[in-house]
Amino acid sequence: MGIPMIDMAGTGQNIVTLRKAAGVSVKDLQDVFGFATPQAIYKWQHGTALPTIDNLVILAAVLGVKIDDILVTD
Repeated sequence: MGIPMIDMAGTGQNIVTLRKAAGVSVKDLQDVFGFATPQAIYKWQHGTALPTIDNLVILAAVLGVKIDDILVTD
């Protein structure tokens, strides 16, 4: 059995899809996380960075999904 790897691009696209399905804007997420700018969220969505574990827990709660529903593994 291979070791699962997180598909960053797939996870980013998933965050966009789940965010839109939940009716949550990037600005809403920026406010929830208390970020000064939305850059981190855009990096998550573009697959150039992943949320920290702490932020994944919050993101899952805000979007009404489980962490497993956010992460895409290959």
